[in-house]
Amino acid sequence: MKILMYSVRDDEQDAIQAWAAAHQIQVDTNDLEFHPETADLVKGYDGLVIQQRSPIGGDASLYQSLAAAGLKQLTSRTAGVDTIDIPAAKAAGLVVTNVPAYSPNSVAEMSVAQTMRLIRNLEMFDQRISQQNFQWAGLQAREIRSLTVGIIGAGRIGGTAARLFHGLGAKVIAYDVVRHPELEDVLTYVDTKEDLLRQADVVDLHVDLNETSAGLIDAAALKLMKTDAYLINASRGPVIVTDDLVAALKAGEIAGCALDTVEGENVLFNQNHQGEVLQDTNVAQLMQMPNVIITPHVGFYTNLAVKNMVDISLDDVLAILNGETTAHAF
Repeated sequence: MKILMYSVRDDEQDAIQAWAAAHQIQVDTNDLEFHPETADLVKGYDGLVIQQRSPIGGDASLYQSLAAAGLKQLTSRTAGVDTIDIPAAKAAGLVVTNVPAYSPNSVAEMSVAQTMRLIRNLEMFDQRISQQNFQWAGLQAREIRSLTVGIIGAGRIGGTAARLFHGLGAKVIAYDVVRHPELEDVLTYVDTKEDLLRQADVVDLHVDLNETSAGLIDAAALKLMKTDAYLINASRGPVIVTDDLVAALKAGEIAGCALDTVEGENVLFNQNHQGEVLQDTNVAQLMQMPNVIITPHVGFYTNLAVKNMVDISLDDVLAILNGETTAHAF
């Protein structure tokens, strides 16, 4: 049995080699994304694992060719599967799996950390200090226990964030199409997204990317938010219409934001663009705003999360190849 993993980073290698040794299975890796022009590399392998932010591309014939080569599955070692044409994969007889909960704490803690940084004006203090300005006038902070945190998408990650915010003393409200009774000790559900946007001092996004969540936060949504409210996005970039966000920040419609993911990030994030003029004018503008924090989609990037993403994805591949089922199949 042989498994090929695409887009592997150096920091994943220890976990991969440990899993391979424990299961006595050959696991090979490369640093390439999986696309039609790199698909031939998987020939001769029994299992396929990918991780990428750009769509696989091609058409249904690509998935048919994988099945014809003897593959039974296509596994993403991330939560997101919007890069995969799931109907085409399933039509070809491939089982598609993901890792929906590699470590809810990793992303939830990122949201809490970014919220704390915003409400304490730490980004602005850093900028003053870098200019040897040690004054604090105009940057009075807010305590989190005085705030209402609104979570859109109270699933595994959003639910974990709710517990963390509640533990810090915040009032937590949530909007989700599915209500989870086990969270009602730490949050109160509201009936609509609009209700949440009007009430929240911090709007924290934890939704999957699909046809209903793309553009979820647009100009109309931003106008509903309080002018002293903050927006946190550690979910997927297209959930926010970036043009509208830039306009809202310029107009002072919200107090600031923290973005761990943005539209079109695949040509920017995890790459070094030092000395270049950024072609993404929205990101360039956001980077110049003192009330905006941008991080390169690293909410997942913790020691435990990386190991879980490797282990769970490879466990699923092994289960499918052995004729077993997995709870992570679509």
